[in-house]
Amino acid sequence: MDNYPVSANSIGNYFQVDGSNLGKQYKNHLSGFYEWEQLKHAEDWILFPGNIGMTLCLDEAALNDGELYTILTNAKNRCQKGSLIGIVKGVKAEDVCKIFNQIPLEQRNKVVEISMDMANNMEKIARDCFPNASIVTDRFHVAQLICDAVQEIRMKHRREAIEQENKEIAEAKKKGEKYTTPTFENGDSRKQLLARSRYLLFKPSGKWRDSQKTRAEILFREYPDLKEAYNLSMMFGNIYEMATTKKEAEKGLLKWYAKVEEKNFPSFITASQSIQNHQETILNFFVNRTTNTLAEAFNSKIKAFRSVFRGISDIDFFLYRVSLIFA
Repeated sequence: MDNYPVSANSIGNYFQVDGSNLGKQYKNHLSGFYEWEQLKHAEDWILFPGNIGMTLCLDEAALNDGELYTILTNAKNRCQKGSLIGIVKGVKAEDVCKIFNQIPLEQRNKVVEISMDMANNMEKIARDCFPNASIVTDRFHVAQLICDAVQEIRMKHRREAIEQENKEIAEAKKKGEKYTTPTFENGDSRKQLLARSRYLLFKPSGKWRDSQKTRAEILFREYPDLKEAYNLSMMFGNIYEMATTKKEAEKGLLKWYAKVEEKNFPSFITASQSIQNHQETILNFFVNRTTNTLAEAFNSKIKAFRSVFRGISDIDFFLYRVSLIFA
């Protein structure tokens, strides 16, 4: 239990002993929990300065009844022993900085790169605590902005299609007629076409299956604005795929901004403004092509581990177990 994220109940079931009693004995006598030097403040923060490295990941996760915690990890250790640097309750930059700034400045100055999402509080934490580090906005969070912009247009059309169908059904009832839903050549009704097109809009056309190619042809014929929105999203994705330097990526972004202005889709205008606000840190990706995937993987691991503690309220003991495994 000191080395793996397993519960006392699962071990008890395996060895056919009382898991609940085993858990109590482990916590009270075997684990060393009550001698833990960070016990007094564990519910609010834990810190392991010795695990700091040159490349870090910064993220947030809900660990206790929706309560958010800021998590700092060492990317080099790849979610294994030595990867956890600190966990702080809350996401307010000032509060988190107070804890991370307990790490000696000499160590913090050695950090050269930090990856994170697009949250402004995370960027402030990174800049205030690690002044020499280059901040990298995770490409997948940026891509999500673009995907959401496309899906917003699709959902608008789908709501309209549902409303139109409801009107037609009501009119048919008034006339005492049976309503038959019109379908396209692939068998989709209009609202089905818009619902079933969700996933194909995420993918390059070269990865579409035959049924998706047919559906896309109908979708773009019926909704030309969705075709234009899809092309905008693919144009943006190509920047990440094709650019090899910050300068090339910047040129690609400038062309994309101009295209967004030309098409004037509100959802893309909003996404474009967000990207422009974070352009500096987005372009830093093209130096080492660093992502925040390891932070997401680490968060997934401890969230899965937290589910083992379902119904157990002592977050401090959970964080102690996390520290045994990952610190």
